[in-house]
Amino acid sequence: MPSHLYADRPAQPPEPASVDALISQARRLRGGLDAVRRDTAAGDGVQGRWQRALCDLAVHQLDDLYDQLGQLKKGLPPPAASDGRAQEHPDPYGNAGTDGAVGAGDRHTRIGSAEWNLLTDEVSWSEELFRIFGRSPAAGPLPLDELGSTLFSEDQPLLTAMLTACLVDGKPLDGEFRIVRPDGRVRTLHMRGEPVLDADGCTATMWAVFRDVGELRRSRRAVHDSRESLRHSREIARTEHRLAVELQEAVLPRWRTSLRLPHDSAGSLDVASHYLPSTAGTPIGGDWYDALQLPDGRTLLTVGDLTGHGVTATSGMAMMLGALRGMAMAGIEPGPMMGWLNRLLEASVQPALGSAVCCRYDPGSRVLSWAQAGHPAPLLFRAGTGRALTPPEGVLLGATSGAAYGQAEERLQAGDVLVLHTDGLLPYDVGLGRSEGTERLLALAPRLSAARSAQDCLRTVVEEFGGDGCAGDACVLVARIGT
Repeated sequence: MPSHLYADRPAQPPEPASVDALISQARRLRGGLDAVRRDTAAGDGVQGRWQRALCDLAVHQLDDLYDQLGQLKKGLPPPAASDGRAQEHPDPYGNAGTDGAVGAGDRHTRIGSAEWNLLTDEVSWSEELFRIFGRSPAAGPLPLDELGSTLFSEDQPLLTAMLTACLVDGKPLDGEFRIVRPDGRVRTLHMRGEPVLDADGCTATMWAVFRDVGELRRSRRAVHDSRESLRHSREIARTEHRLAVELQEAVLPRWRTSLRLPHDSAGSLDVASHYLPSTAGTPIGGDWYDALQLPDGRTLLTVGDLTGHGVTATSGMAMMLGALRGMAMAGIEPGPMMGWLNRLLEASVQPALGSAVCCRYDPGSRVLSWAQAGHPAPLLFRAGTGRALTPPEGVLLGATSGAAYGQAEERLQAGDVLVLHTDGLLPYDVGLGRSEGTERLLALAPRLSAARSAQDCLRTVVEEFGGDGCAGDACVLVARIGT
């Protein structure tokens, strides 16, 4: 095929050295991209699909860049052999076989060129263009007026408009259309070209370069679809988080200062509590706390946690907390109360596991009756020392049908401090469990015993554990026995 002259300037081929440098840079980029693809291959969920789609798109774009740079280096491709035999094309990037996801043979069918001489009706196609159109070189290239017959019917007006603008007005060719090959396969082609003018300024010939962009367009659609899916899932996550926060705020009591229960009574409790969100970015869980004055003058103290996160966990937490309050108001003791909560979880539509500790405090006798279900025992601080209460029997809620729960009692003294908390408060170590965090909490005994209010005690605990970042979201409830 003869060298093309642009309509407004002579063609300026690039320097071979600069093309070689670009090919080397593209090869290095391709190697680095392969490493990124391996790292993202194991990603799960919507974000993982979006990352893989982006990597696939970048691969197709780099492979196309390889093709274009390689053809720049080789120069114009020769016309197809008249006997129809395919000519060999060495890989310009030094690869003997395939390169990544695209084989060398596939890459050389991506870009082809054509020239139509309007004065002699001669047509010249490159070998690559025959392969793109799935046409045998022995059948010869398509004349310009037959090119549209290979297109989808809805794309034919676009090609007609492009050719008319090029031949009549001398405008460059630039557009995409779909062709149907003789084997029935559909390919999307990007056509770019220009008219070549004669000495009188009339269009003498027209040349064009055809690029198979089907894989590239599919990759771009995959990126778009995965990005939209990721955006949608994030929007759902934000909505669920907002609903979970609103539900939690509506259910958990919000005390701005310490709460004294019962009011103006000897041996009453000074109560303060706090919810600590996880600093790891995990959604809101099913943690709860509560303190409630009961009709008989006693006080309910409880903390607990349901498995799961988001709206499901917070709605389950609301159900559990409502059941706890109702049973406590009805006079049910902590041990039997745990058994009923276990049955409630068994009967719930969405199965879950939960842990809880429930205490009933009598201000007259200063006796604390309590039960637990797979939950950390309350910590008692007295006269500068601290210890965990000995827990009665109790397994996780929802773990075993018909489980029995024991009940224990502890006589408290004026100035004692009780700390109830959920698991997320303490850092977790695989080897040490939560024992290290418990020791850190017990080490606060001198400061908690010297504090003048439950609010001061709570502030000490939050300063010690909230700053480091909780293992998960957590609830802390502090009760101080009045004098």
